[in-house]
Amino acid sequence: MKPTHIFKALLTGTSILTLVACSPQAETTKVEAPKTSAPDPTPLPHGETPTGIIGEASSPTIVIAENALGRRIAELADDKYEGRAPTTPGGIAAGQWIADEMSRIGLQGAVDGSYFEKVPLVEATLDEANSSFEMTAGGDELSIPMGTDKIFWTKRIDENLSFDASDVVFVGYGVIAPEYGWDDYAGIDVTGKTVVMLINDPGFATHDAELFNGKAMTYYGRWTYKFEEAGRQGAAAAIIVHETAPASYPWEVVSGSWAGAQYDLERPDGGANRTKLEGWISHDAAQKLFAASGKDYEALKSSAAEKGFTPVPLHNLQASGVVKTNIKNLVSRNVAGVLPGAKTPDEYVLYMGHWDHLGKRDVPEGEDGIYNGAVDNATGVAAILGIADAFVHQETPPDRSILFLAVTAEESGLLGSAYFAEDPFVPLKNIVGGINIDAILPMGRTKDIEVVGFGASQMEDILKEKAARYGKHLVPDQTPEAGHFYRSDHISLAKKGVPMIYGAGGSNLRDGGTPAGEAFAESYTADRYHKPADEYSNDWNLSGIAEDASILYEVGEAMSHDGVWPNWYDGNEFRSLRDKMREE
Repeated sequence: MKPTHIFKALLTGTSILTLVACSPQAETTKVEAPKTSAPDPTPLPHGETPTGIIGEASSPTIVIAENALGRRIAELADDKYEGRAPTTPGGIAAGQWIADEMSRIGLQGAVDGSYFEKVPLVEATLDEANSSFEMTAGGDELSIPMGTDKIFWTKRIDENLSFDASDVVFVGYGVIAPEYGWDDYAGIDVTGKTVVMLINDPGFATHDAELFNGKAMTYYGRWTYKFEEAGRQGAAAAIIVHETAPASYPWEVVSGSWAGAQYDLERPDGGANRTKLEGWISHDAAQKLFAASGKDYEALKSSAAEKGFTPVPLHNLQASGVVKTNIKNLVSRNVAGVLPGAKTPDEYVLYMGHWDHLGKRDVPEGEDGIYNGAVDNATGVAAILGIADAFVHQETPPDRSILFLAVTAEESGLLGSAYFAEDPFVPLKNIVGGINIDAILPMGRTKDIEVVGFGASQMEDILKEKAARYGKHLVPDQTPEAGHFYRSDHISLAKKGVPMIYGAGGSNLRDGGTPAGEAFAESYTADRYHKPADEYSNDWNLSGIAEDASILYEVGEAMSHDGVWPNWYDGNEFRSLRDKMREE
């Protein structure tokens, strides 16, 4: 989840490629690697030709064809797939199309010969007509409309849940972080109560470098952690207050993402460690709620960012809830193809992107209810397929195997990548590094690549070398408060120790500079991210996507050579996991 960035890539590699010019005739011609490689050989409509770099004479030639990218993006974003929700007919068809495309390109099925890794899911759809979440002040119900000011669900696998007369407690940021000397639950037992908390973490509010990680969000700032911690504390319900700046996305993203069917991995405990009800309320609703308790929301928010904060009971308020859910046990699929390595086929370079999106919603006649997910993430899947094409058409096969993984249920909490990380069909210790591509904005070529979690991995040195060939330089994450490092599929593997870099395409456009790039990203976040408006258009500028995908191809090709083993930098939180993994 990742709206303000151009793409999210996890990168590795070490050598320099010189790429040949693209032409219609070259599209099916094998060429020698690493000095040369072929452009995407996808058959193209009559009259279309790949587009190369227009610019410096010393620049390498784009290896991924723009029109092939556009064809694949348009296919996956087509209305016929109905928003690619996991386990739906449209989602199943989209996954099959990806598998067919992998086969057509020349990849082998990576899961014992199959292109599919089964991912057991639980689909839970709130029965909104028979469910409720109510707040009362002195016995009088507060008006907080569903959808516009509140949204809720449950992660428990139980079709009938309820709680009555629950006291309401403001627990600040909802964080217990011993390493920072922080405990927002200090001195209070919230068992059976409703906890209300802020998004992000205290460092965001103050930008104090000594408080958590300063402006940069830590994992404690993510909504995933907050709901989990509330469950560990025994709360009946957990509510996060939405504000656009600390969340890094508008309310419509929350209401759109959490409406309709929700998915989770099958768990032996049925989610018993979660609260009965989880949800969000808007900033306006929070102000109304706190005022009804005689409290000032802004004042309490300020106090929550100070060391020594203790929970504040919101006297006069009570919450109750009825959560009725329609539950189905289903199976979705990760789609996986592999190009076997010529020398060490049991070692892998990983390319990954999620194929799913939000599906469709019931809307009034004449309105668009399909969440096509053209940017998020038809672009990423199209890019890895184009990169697969380039690898397959190298004259010299890579030393190592190249694994291409299109994962499911990212929008439901990175579930497909989490399942692969927990039950991998190749040993994680044999994955040299990963390249995850998630949501590339079609705004043209940039002069920079933004690295989220800058300073984490030795792979940054490799990325720097490759980017420089295209006249690009690396910049640190420009919005660390958004917590993008924790919001895409790379984190599932990073938490296991597999070296990953999380990068973004930057915002300094070659045509228009930083103001134009930032304006484009802000417009996408506000108007299209996680909305039906995220649709493909034939007038998209695909030159930046093609260039970025070509850089990622070079990075992966460099990693495909026997003997290259990048690691996390010394002192990184994942370094010890990787070292232990490699020793086993």
